[in-house]
Amino acid sequence: MGESARHIYLKKKSLPETLSILFSRFGSVETSTETVPTPQAVGRVLAEGVSAVVSSPAHHLSAMDGIAVKAEETFGASENTPLSLEVGKNAFFVNTGNLLPHNTNAVIMIEDLNIIDDKTVEIIAPAYPWQHVRKAGEDIVATELLFPGRHVITPYCVGALLSAGVLSVRVKKQPGVLIIPTGDEIVDWEVGYDPASLPPGKVIESNSYMLGALAASCGAKSERHAVVGDDPEAITNAVKKAVQSGEYQAVLLVGGSSAGAMDYSRKVITSLGDLLVHGVTIMPGKPLIIGDVNGVPVFGMPGYPVSSVICFEEIVKPLLCRMQGMPARPRKTVGAVLAKKAASRLGVEEFLRVKLGKVDNKIVATQLPRGAGSVTSLADADGFVRIPSDTEGLAEAQVVTAELLRPETDIEKTIVMVGSHDNTLDVIADMIAARDGGIRLASSHVGSMAGLVALAKGRCHAAGCHLLDPRTGLYNVPFIRKHIPGIPVKLVKLVSREQGLMVRPGNPLGISGIADIAKKGIRFVNRQPGSGTRILLDHRLEELGIDPVKINGYSNDEYTHMSVAVAVASGAADTGLGILAAARALGLDFVPVVSEEYDLVIPARFFDLPGIRVLMDVIKSPEFATRVEALGGYSTADTGRVIDVC
Repeated sequence: MGESARHIYLKKKSLPETLSILFSRFGSVETSTETVPTPQAVGRVLAEGVSAVVSSPAHHLSAMDGIAVKAEETFGASENTPLSLEVGKNAFFVNTGNLLPHNTNAVIMIEDLNIIDDKTVEIIAPAYPWQHVRKAGEDIVATELLFPGRHVITPYCVGALLSAGVLSVRVKKQPGVLIIPTGDEIVDWEVGYDPASLPPGKVIESNSYMLGALAASCGAKSERHAVVGDDPEAITNAVKKAVQSGEYQAVLLVGGSSAGAMDYSRKVITSLGDLLVHGVTIMPGKPLIIGDVNGVPVFGMPGYPVSSVICFEEIVKPLLCRMQGMPARPRKTVGAVLAKKAASRLGVEEFLRVKLGKVDNKIVATQLPRGAGSVTSLADADGFVRIPSDTEGLAEAQVVTAELLRPETDIEKTIVMVGSHDNTLDVIADMIAARDGGIRLASSHVGSMAGLVALAKGRCHAAGCHLLDPRTGLYNVPFIRKHIPGIPVKLVKLVSREQGLMVRPGNPLGISGIADIAKKGIRFVNRQPGSGTRILLDHRLEELGIDPVKINGYSNDEYTHMSVAVAVASGAADTGLGILAAARALGLDFVPVVSEEYDLVIPARFFDLPGIRVLMDVIKSPEFATRVEALGGYSTADTGRVIDVC
């Protein structure tokens, strides 16, 4: 299909403009009401105020085990002048929750009694009126308003409603949302595809399930349509049928909202109704489309997962909440310091996903991968930082506002690790999470040098490091002394590991060492500048007298060993330098180059923190050694040894 079949974003709007257009067209749309049993009303919005049918408690009840008495008849009792009471006449045994006998107004606890015999008890202190008694109506009084209209029912509300005799409530109906995944490249997981052997170019459809869960989280009721291929007529029929059914208050077309030749959402919406918005100045999320088809909002949701989620959270969710009269509560926020600068495009509001952790009494925000397709960056994120559209980014160490995706208590228990990547960090994170206490490890892979710089600036608790000093032949210590001067640190020996060249199974190009990567026709994938692997490579190239310019792919950077392995396994590169464990994980062959030391660098002032103590317990455990050695290419002979470096 030619260029003429493509289309530009005709009506690109800012986020505030988009919401204004949406609410002006659909803001008055409200769902009807229905009556549901009270126990089934959790998460629903009350359509009207609810008043108590009965009082709770309905009668005076004992709040303790003991005897019920008339308080006035106990006045004068003391240790010097104990008072005897006759059981069944002016003293009545009761248990907690029992109805208070007639003509009594107080309870004396069983432990404050001296039981003389079956008919006589003795007290040494008077009771006061209504002592240890739950008075009728103490909690709820019949006819009082329990909850106003538009109140969202919680599990606690259910208890109050039932206690007050309210057995059913009138609530707003849940908005119906039809989610239609589109595209020839996506397949339904239910139809028997083996994820490990998908045909080339096919991907498992997941966006609709994610959007369905998001719809449920804001009180809507979603239905998933079967996958519709890139067929504008079939997509049009699916939307038309949904709108005409009257069952849905919103329709989400997933995929096909961009400007490509096979993106049909715009064409479908304009053929059936009014196109309101085509493109929003947010990132991720720009390709969003909004249309009005016979009074039903139809959204063309971006196919990239992060874009789709942000469009839902920022635009679709507020509308679904308004339809139910439900307040769209903003996320909780915290102030944070940005770990490194984040450049951004002028004119676009960007949602930066970040990990958060408390270091030296300040919260540090470390950015995660920014691609719209990086769904793991959402799963891993602790929060969002918004980069305003009128700026070109945020500066390193700038104080920002982070919108929380996790409880703040989780952030305070996070070990922040920045530096070199190693597969053993995943083992550590898993073992820490398995322990009680809520401690978790959040690691950001930026390279060994960047990790030491972050430590020096007080932006992390620990750094992963494997820097070889060619002059001395030592790992890490010379670099620590140079880049973290004056800060006492502890070098924790973690693992010795095999670094080498990853190649496809069978090593079809016959690569035998570093010298071969400069040969004509070999495509190389590198690690980023400042990483220990990059420094090792540069050292070996210098030894061999090889000009990096001669290496095809020298400037093609990846940030983790697994990313290098993926590049080789997918055929994007012929070889790359990395660790044996990463090669094994993806079934690649491996050409050994060097055995190196991968260590953790931890400032001494953090060593007694609860999180670091848990980290050290895990590293020194036999289970850790067993799991690491099972990965292949590691030695744990020195694991857990601590060296003081000043």
